[in-house]
Amino acid sequence: MATDKLSLTLSALADPTRRGILARLSLGEATVKELAEPYDMSLAAVSKHLKVLEGAGLISRGKEAQWRPCRLEAAPLMDVSTWLEDYRKHWEESMDRLDAYLTRLQSGDPDGNPN
Repeated sequence: MATDKLSLTLSALADPTRRGILARLSLGEATVKELAEPYDMSLAAVSKHLKVLEGAGLISRGKEAQWRPCRLEAAPLMDVSTWLEDYRKHWEESMDRLDAYLTRLQSGDPDGNPN
């Protein structure tokens, strides 16, 4: 099993339920029961998802008497953003080439060749 931070984060984000939980927590703290409401699964199943998110450092759980609110910890998402940034330049260059090609096509060059 991968143990580097980026791999843990990406693995946790691979599941749509966990992404949904993070989206909910981006609005503010919530209990396990509140997080489970939109899903057709047991509290135990939601707790397993929370354990994965907590293990990846994406959430933390408070300890306020009986109430253990979950809260978003977004720092690991910055690592994902930084990693993706390396690919953003590639995507932008590809889109620029496509834009230039389409412009040539619209100018009447059926092959899209530069003049």
